[in-house]
Amino acid sequence: MRADLKLIHRWVPDGAHILDLACGDGTLLASLARHKGVTGYGLEIDPEGITACIAKGVNVIEQNLDEGLANFEDDTYDLVVMTQALQALRRPDRMLDEMLRVADEGIITFPNFAYWRHRVHLGIRGYMPVSKSLPHAWYDTPNIHLSTFNDFEHLCREKGLIITDRAVGIRDHEGHWTSRLWPNLFGEIAIFRVSRRRD
Repeated sequence: MRADLKLIHRWVPDGAHILDLACGDGTLLASLARHKGVTGYGLEIDPEGITACIAKGVNVIEQNLDEGLANFEDDTYDLVVMTQALQALRRPDRMLDEMLRVADEGIITFPNFAYWRHRVHLGIRGYMPVSKSLPHAWYDTPNIHLSTFNDFEHLCREKGLIITDRAVGIRDHEGHWTSRLWPNLFGEIAIFRVSRRRD
């Protein structure tokens, strides 16, 4: 399991009812159901991902996230998870609103474009970086809104959201003390847990 998924696994409470956006092959949901008694649904648009979810026994709905979550009522889930998909959406800011309409809390992961290796690659070589967290060339990438730790935190402040936790991932493991101290520079994967501000 990827490093960000392992961390999310620890953050999800036992018995939670969750919605996993862009759930891929259903690995996270299947593991959470098996080890933590979690229930819920995954949303996926890729036919191969949907087939893999069904094979794992994961409840999956074919859905394009760019069309929103209007088919889900307010406060129907304990938690909404979206891993490695925020950067591929047309309006990630609106999806954040939708996530926190459907549940009190959301967990989001995305590649941090300000990671030092990306900066060096772009600064010295003059090409868009290709890495494990950004594996596509500029012309065939699904990523249309690359962002950084700082960008996401700024968006949360603008929306009045509470960042209840954050972490960093580097390649296949969690970040060490440098990435926790300077996540925008040394964190390859940004991992955030956010919630709505209650009045």
